[in-house]
Amino acid sequence: MSFTDKIRKFLGWTKISKPDIDADLEIYSQLRHFRLPFILVVFAMMIGTLGFIFFSNFSVLDAFYQAGMTLTTVGYTEVAYITPSGRMFAVFFMFLGFGIFTFSIGIVIEVLRRGKLIAAIKEKSMIYKVARLKNHFVICYHNAYTIELSKQFRENHIPFVVIDNSENFEEIAAEYKYPYYIKGEPHTESSLLKSHLSSAKGAITLSSNIADNIAIIASVRLYEKELELTRKYFIMTTTDNDSNANKLKKLGADFVLMPSKLTAQRLSAISVRPDMENILDRFLYNKDSPIDMEEISVPEHSWVRFKRIKDTHIRELTTASIVGIRDEFDKFTPMPDGDAVIGTNAKLLIVGTAEGISFARKLINGRYKPRDFNYV
Repeated sequence: MSFTDKIRKFLGWTKISKPDIDADLEIYSQLRHFRLPFILVVFAMMIGTLGFIFFSNFSVLDAFYQAGMTLTTVGYTEVAYITPSGRMFAVFFMFLGFGIFTFSIGIVIEVLRRGKLIAAIKEKSMIYKVARLKNHFVICYHNAYTIELSKQFRENHIPFVVIDNSENFEEIAAEYKYPYYIKGEPHTESSLLKSHLSSAKGAITLSSNIADNIAIIASVRLYEKELELTRKYFIMTTTDNDSNANKLKKLGADFVLMPSKLTAQRLSAISVRPDMENILDRFLYNKDSPIDMEEISVPEHSWVRFKRIKDTHIRELTTASIVGIRDEFDKFTPMPDGDAVIGTNAKLLIVGTAEGISFARKLINGRYKPRDFNYV
């Protein structure tokens, strides 16, 4: 670490995160409309300077100064005597300057009227804000699911970016309090780059059209390969039937939610036991709940591999309990007993307090058996 980096770290300064895409390209494309007025002004100044030199024998500096005053019509006095032919040229030059000024103002007003330049400037500001995010989710398409999901993410302080191509998406984002948003087609490379996907945790595609969801999944997985990431993006999506769910999983989706099936399951459970309050809603989905649940992967270097559950003493030290084991073949064993062995690439479903689960995760990810276990 260099001396400058040490000073920066001591003062708590952070380096400015740069977007994955050049945010100035769109602004430059809008500014190109001003090239012709600029060229006309330069050309007019050249004509005026040469005219005053030729007709009134001005020096180069006096001619340039007189041409600037005449073109801008500031009304200052003549820098030197102007001959009658020079005065005729000055009148012509005044009309020329007025024409160029009128033409240029028309172009400026038209560019501002379109609103693309202002939109590009606002987008640049948003892109730089998004570039500061780490481990965020990229939510593709705005709809009813996005509105509810954004509420949950804000309550749980999960960073996210919403991408949609609606004409009035800026107003929609303000209405539903999307802190970060990108206007554009979600499956395009430019939109994914603007969302700073390289630092994202995953993507959520919520289109009602399966083709759109497939395009997003393919684009994200392709971008993942191009970056040669050591980790995989976690991709979630929705669909209405099992056939489409299988297709989406084969194409690269990690989790596919079927709202109709989930709704039917919940209604069925309530119809069987209408007087029983939903435990998941009360304890797991409530952000203020003291109870949490998490599936923790067992790394290959973990000391708990090939150990029996009762020999790990996780329950005694963390107050969190192992309520399920998913082996490397995706076979799930609910409520395993103490003699169940934790195999290679296993995933442990743990229930407990947030602090207990966090402590259990640290223990499971450790290479060596903690010394505290000698006293258990």
